[in-house]
Amino acid sequence: MRNCVILFWMTIATLMVPNVLLDITEGMSVWACIANFLLPLGIYMLMMSLSPRPGKMTWWLFPFIFFSAFQIVLLYLYGEGVLSVDMLLNVITTNVSEATELLNGILPAVLIVCLLYLPPLALAVANIRSHKSLDLGFVRDMRKIGAVVTIAGCVCIGGAYILNPSFRVLNNIFPLNVSYNLCLAVERSWISAHYQDNVADFRFDAVSTHPADSAEVYVMVIGETARSDNFSLYGYHRDTNPKLSTLAKDSSLIVFRKVWSESNTTHKSVPMLLTTATAEDYSVLYRQKGVITAFKEAGFHTSFISNQLPNHSFIDFFGEEANDCVFIKKSTESDANISDEQLLDYVKSIIARNRKKEFIVLHTYGSHFKYNERYPRDMAHFLPDDKSEAKYENRQCLVNAYDNTILFTDRFLYQLSSILSSSACQSAWLYTSDHGENIYDDNRKKFLHASPNPSEYELRVPLLVWTSASYAKSYPYIISALRSNSLRPASSSVSFFHTMLHMGGINTRYLAPTRSLSSRDYTSPSPLYLNDHNEAIEVLR
Repeated sequence: MRNCVILFWMTIATLMVPNVLLDITEGMSVWACIANFLLPLGIYMLMMSLSPRPGKMTWWLFPFIFFSAFQIVLLYLYGEGVLSVDMLLNVITTNVSEATELLNGILPAVLIVCLLYLPPLALAVANIRSHKSLDLGFVRDMRKIGAVVTIAGCVCIGGAYILNPSFRVLNNIFPLNVSYNLCLAVERSWISAHYQDNVADFRFDAVSTHPADSAEVYVMVIGETARSDNFSLYGYHRDTNPKLSTLAKDSSLIVFRKVWSESNTTHKSVPMLLTTATAEDYSVLYRQKGVITAFKEAGFHTSFISNQLPNHSFIDFFGEEANDCVFIKKSTESDANISDEQLLDYVKSIIARNRKKEFIVLHTYGSHFKYNERYPRDMAHFLPDDKSEAKYENRQCLVNAYDNTILFTDRFLYQLSSILSSSACQSAWLYTSDHGENIYDDNRKKFLHASPNPSEYELRVPLLVWTSASYAKSYPYIISALRSNSLRPASSSVSFFHTMLHMGGINTRYLAPTRSLSSRDYTSPSPLYLNDHNEAIEVLR
């Protein structure tokens, strides 16, 4: 009986740890904090008392144990926020290599959740095997107390609503909020699975306005986790862009100074770059195809070359619209560390085929954690860079390694410019990153990205445009507009698609000149980001 009681309370106590932590981190009212404690406590007591066999009930509550462990890891990384829809979708869309890298970097958090949750699960197994049960009188008492505590929690919810009308049970009470987010994640996964059926008949009706006999190559480069704060082109104190700076000096490179991404998660931000979807109208993603189809309709041969693994997300769907779709890691070991520079070999091969019109999308691995595995050792300029564990005391090593990834990106883009310049084609490339990154930058001590409450470090991104001399000569009004708009606030999520179409001379009713950075009609959008529930929220400045 004694061991059964210990297991009963141990299970409840460990399940309540996230509630206590969230009461500390989320800045809720007193009534909301009490409700966030009492209501789950009462429900757990009722659920554990459904059977006199506590081991059986502990394993029935395993989904909530998993949520609790996941929530603690999230708080370890970001210091705040509830397990979100985007986090749950990241679990689905990540791969073994990425997951292993992350887990190796947060070993203290993994150790904490193992020490916390493995003992009750092990005791539950022992209890099931021993067939020992709680006293029925104890079970009845716990049901009564659980009911009283649950009612008290409901009363506190009423107080929380009175003090704060924006309070929502499905947003603020753990694990009800996570259960709700899981339902949303399942719904979005279902929509993704049926995307192809929804857009089967979609057409941009796109045509090229450029001369039919002109040889053209346009490249969209989508970076990964690169924030503009660490680009010397944007004023960073370290020289992380020595090669791109030379292109800026000879006027072939234009730097857009005030750019933000409308999402800090890859599975949202990249699709927005490839389509007309924005934070204000994200749902169009489910009804339209991407920029590759627009170029293909206009007579271009299209290629999507990725240094990331396919994950059955919208990124894959838009990439697969291309004439040639290649995930270069797919043919290698899943944990292979392939350099982004291998993407350039594909660019060379495409150009060597001497087709008149080429459109290429390159999806890089850029500055993805672990940073010190993203570049060759000859690019390890900022040292030491050997510590990759997610600890604040490792910050300088992490920053050094991160800066090396930016230095490598600088070389990658410079080499791309050289390849395009050596061809006989009019050419241009656009580069931006899907989102930025936290590297323990301030007193919030956040790390990585995809936090439920994004910081400015996660949203500020670079946006660069390079054009060949022949392109600049043929379309001086485009260059003039790009330079004129380079100091104006811009959203990469809003403008990337439209700027690429406009520069490529693609005409379609879906092209909005007011969103194109290469148009004289460009208008700066409102500073927004897409939150976890796909609502447009104003960026706090």
